[in-house]
Amino acid sequence: MNRRSGLDVVVAGGGVVGAAAALMLTREGLHVALVDPREPAPWARTTRDLRVFAFAPDNAALLGDLGVWPQVQAARVQPYRGMRVWDAAGGAPLTFDADALGQAQLGWIVENGLLVDVLWQALRSAGVRVHCPAKIETLEQHATGVRVGLDDDVVLDARLAIAADGAHSTLRTLAGIDIHAHDYQQRGVVAFLSSEQPHQDTCWQRFLPTGPVALLPFNDDGDTALRGRLGSLVWTLPNAEAQRLLDAPAQQFERELATAFAGELGDFTLQSPRAAFPLRRQLASRQCQDRLLLIGDAAHAVHPLAGQGVNLGLRDVSALQTHVRDAQRHGHDIASPTQLARWARTRRSENAINAHAFETINRVFSNDTLVPTLLRGRALGLAGRMPPLVRALWRHAAGV
Repeated sequence: MNRRSGLDVVVAGGGVVGAAAALMLTREGLHVALVDPREPAPWARTTRDLRVFAFAPDNAALLGDLGVWPQVQAARVQPYRGMRVWDAAGGAPLTFDADALGQAQLGWIVENGLLVDVLWQALRSAGVRVHCPAKIETLEQHATGVRVGLDDDVVLDARLAIAADGAHSTLRTLAGIDIHAHDYQQRGVVAFLSSEQPHQDTCWQRFLPTGPVALLPFNDDGDTALRGRLGSLVWTLPNAEAQRLLDAPAQQFERELATAFAGELGDFTLQSPRAAFPLRRQLASRQCQDRLLLIGDAAHAVHPLAGQGVNLGLRDVSALQTHVRDAQRHGHDIASPTQLARWARTRRSENAINAHAFETINRVFSNDTLVPTLLRGRALGLAGRMPPLVRALWRHAAGV
């Protein structure tokens, strides 16, 4: 057994949320170890990651505070300045415009692989102890700390453990924390496509009876053949329908997608293979158990409807940063179960509200029952004619 002591925090999971948490805690002067079973693949400009995020301004500010957002921007991001949301059943669209909201942009479209790559480079230079590849096998909690056992016989002793190891979290399972899950029986079909009409730096989303279809503008790296017309697709569909479209010939897929968008962007041409991922809502019964915290998908996996999954996870990190700074300023133990429980109650409440709100929107707009169909398009149009409501909706999504 190889015991490593002197740690303040052990973070499980090196995705965007876990890596950001480890870097943030190190920047706050704590001794941190990060454990992940797989080394992330280096990001390369020559490939496009099918997993992209609509990154919110508050989280760009967090990564700026951590010193990594400039590197992300310098690599490849796509600012978006508009959002257009409308319903297949009719009614006026709900639009968000950066100029009308007094913003340079509403957010950025960013690749998951790029964020992870930049964060991992920063982790190592910041002095985070990275254990990778390594799997967590045991978790023990006691009055003053935690003990985490790895599959390579290394044992990590720390004051606090953080589970950021995804929806199938090992730490959460070892702690015996229950989850409340709902399978939507849907899949998100993703791909890169070029559109006949320019995307206008706008996120396009249309609600269909089968689920929402969204096209996010994407950085074309100056390719003159794609300029202003490259987009990242997320198409929510029932499982069987998703599989049918994955198997369909490219031209058939492109035709059906053009129909799904009612011709607003003209014809489409696939620029990548298609893929799909299952959709489910999952909430942990608690976000804190003594000296263990759950953040990101380990605590809350939500519908991709509003592109808020990674944003909610990074808001866990931002709230934890505030907790750590307050505790250090007042001379308190950052891993005090009493203080952590207060943080967890606030975060779980906000995350649960968001998760159920996304589910309600998906349910209301993704059906063809008469009354909801008659009301929902009118509701979108009415909201779009109320600037204070539009501003409030954007501020909530943007975290500002």
